[in-house]
Amino acid sequence: MTTLSIKNLGVKVGEQQILHGVNLNVSSGQVHAVMGPNGSGKSTLANVIMGKPGYQVTSGSITLDAQDLLSAPTWVRAQAGLFLAMQYPTEVPGVSLRETLELALQARGIENIDTGSRLVEEAGRIGLSTQLLDRAVNVDLSGGEKKRNETAQLAVLNPQIAVLDELDSGLDIDALRACAERIEQLTQAGLGVLCITHYHRLLDYLPADQVHILIDGHIVESGGPELAQELESDGYARFLPSDGESDGVEVAIGGLGASNQAPRPDADDPFSDPLA
Repeated sequence: MTTLSIKNLGVKVGEQQILHGVNLNVSSGQVHAVMGPNGSGKSTLANVIMGKPGYQVTSGSITLDAQDLLSAPTWVRAQAGLFLAMQYPTEVPGVSLRETLELALQARGIENIDTGSRLVEEAGRIGLSTQLLDRAVNVDLSGGEKKRNETAQLAVLNPQIAVLDELDSGLDIDALRACAERIEQLTQAGLGVLCITHYHRLLDYLPADQVHILIDGHIVESGGPELAQELESDGYARFLPSDGESDGVEVAIGGLGASNQAPRPDADDPFSDPLA
């Protein structure tokens, strides 16, 4: 069993503290959903796990089966078994998807896979046109096609832990069902998933074992799937500061000391400066 362990994680961007003492453990076969309002730190959490530049870790640790990840570059984290499905998949002109996956697998010591056949197989499972497989990575694909494409990449690469940053963003209901159900099948084979989402609809097809509410950089409550149902019907009202008081979140989490957060620039480009 593989476990992604996040302990007491604190993160700053510039002078702004974004995450405050986040604790999460995601193991093989588990689905953990992180939900929260815009600006609560969800994408920051995903980016820091995968090693995007521009973030300063102020406390805590991230490990994969006791292997320290914070000191490792992104490619090492990927080789160790992490995968990030980005909220806004990046186009990479001139780089073939097929060749990219072949090189990625070879870097992990896996050379006996017919990558082309696997891609065609996975594309068929999620309704992605095979005509798109020979294009450069994500180039000239629609938003939904990019998400299907990333799901196919995930299945071919077969990582230990996948971080899904709003997989449902921009998907119609058919694409959402196809991608989520394929990822659910992968969890049955041992994939661990940390799923960041705004909406319960994704969890209809990718059921969560645990749901975590992230408010102002703090996990204020964790629970079962019923917690996502509550958010669907009632929103975040009971988790937010009441009457505009800045200490409302502090009370909810036992006085950990939240601060008022300015909107964060979660850039589309995963390699861009988040302060730009």
